[in-house]
Amino acid sequence: MAERNQAKQPTHRAYTVIKRDGQDDFWLNLGLAFAHADGKGFNVVLQALPIDGKIVLREPTEEEPEQPRQSERRSGRAGGR
Repeated sequence: MAERNQAKQPTHRAYTVIKRDGQDDFWLNLGLAFAHADGKGFNVVLQALPIDGKIVLREPTEEEPEQPRQSERRSGRAGGR
């Protein structure tokens, strides 16, 4: 039963990264991803679509900010995986 409840919780957040001249990149939250019960895929539920067609999926953190921390944005960790 616990596995079924876990499947209903999002495992990732979906973002698009908007490049801005002279400023940090802006991470726009597009939606959520839910793991399939068999662990072999995801359902991605989007509230918007990115203009450039690129979606970045990130695991949520406990202190879940609206945007990933500045160190992640600057280092490119989020987009480079």
